[in-house]
Amino acid sequence: MEECEALCTRMAVMVNGRFQCLGSNQHLKTKFGEGYSLIIKLRVHPSDVESGDTSLEAKTRSLMEYVHSTFPDSQLKDQHDGLVHYRISRAQGLTWARLFGAVERVRSTYDIDDYAINQTTLEDVFISFARMQH
Repeated sequence: MEECEALCTRMAVMVNGRFQCLGSNQHLKTKFGEGYSLIIKLRVHPSDVESGDTSLEAKTRSLMEYVHSTFPDSQLKDQHDGLVHYRISRAQGLTWARLFGAVERVRSTYDIDDYAINQTTLEDVFISFARMQH
């Protein structure tokens, strides 16, 4: 997929021998993508480790409640050791600004060390098309 993104300006997708779409990489991601990926890493303090991770677990639970209340259609993909990964759909006209704003507003509240927000990858788009094939 990396080669396609680097070399191709337009791509066509066929499923079961039928033409499904034609467009640029960004067009395919926007039209057929599942939304955004949000990965948040909480800061781990020595006191968190000494207290048996109960403090880190509490911060993680609190952060997860915030994400679910802010983005009700979010799906938890992974969670461990102060790291949470969500898939957030584009429902209700969700924008990059709203996503970044929601995380930046609570960055110090939940002691967020680092975060990443990504659009659905081209590989995810092709996998969703592959699921349609029989």
